[in-house]
Amino acid sequence: MLRRGAVVDDPGLSNLRAYWEALRGDDPVPRRAQVDPRGIERALGIAFLAERVAPEVARFRVAGMRVNALMGMEVRGMPVSALFQPDARATLGRAIRRVFDGPAIAEMTLRGAPGLTQPRLEGRMLLLPLRSDDGSVSRVLGGLSLSGTIGSAPRRLDVTGMQLLPIGNAAGWDGTDTSSDGGTPLGMAEAPAPFAPENRGRPHLRVVRNDD
Repeated sequence: MLRRGAVVDDPGLSNLRAYWEALRGDDPVPRRAQVDPRGIERALGIAFLAERVAPEVARFRVAGMRVNALMGMEVRGMPVSALFQPDARATLGRAIRRVFDGPAIAEMTLRGAPGLTQPRLEGRMLLLPLRSDDGSVSRVLGGLSLSGTIGSAPRRLDVTGMQLLPIGNAAGWDGTDTSSDGGTPLGMAEAPAPFAPENRGRPHLRVVRNDD
């Protein structure tokens, strides 16, 4: 189930990935303080920020309307695993561990089984590591893109595939894979910070400066 070399082909997820790549400088993992929602305008509805609270557990700090719609409520403060079926949570937990400890990029393919008032869903989740203010890799910029009608909420997802992309040798990671296997648009307002990254030769991204 676990493969390397994630390839994102969804426009919203591609926007998130390109933005995250543009924030990287000498440090392979950008900082949470660099993230500004205006740089991911095409992905606001599917984006989220989460923090690590245990080795294999991350908790939502803020999420876009599409993520909230999946649960039928605001997901702030919930574990990311709340979106998943019980049988899929161990796989998600391993991905979360690898994203933070590697660090690594994770991309999962997802499925929501159909029910009486719940149409079939297909989708992808992208997890991109971030550094917190203390320098530790303990935040994640994520995206959840779904195809299909949500129907009756809450919906919970199964993991049908996953790809992991190690990030260089940051934090001691040697690239070895040892696994066995409608609302308010996202504001990213849980920790406002100035945004002033350089455009490091990636012309596909429009970089915005915040002088507030």
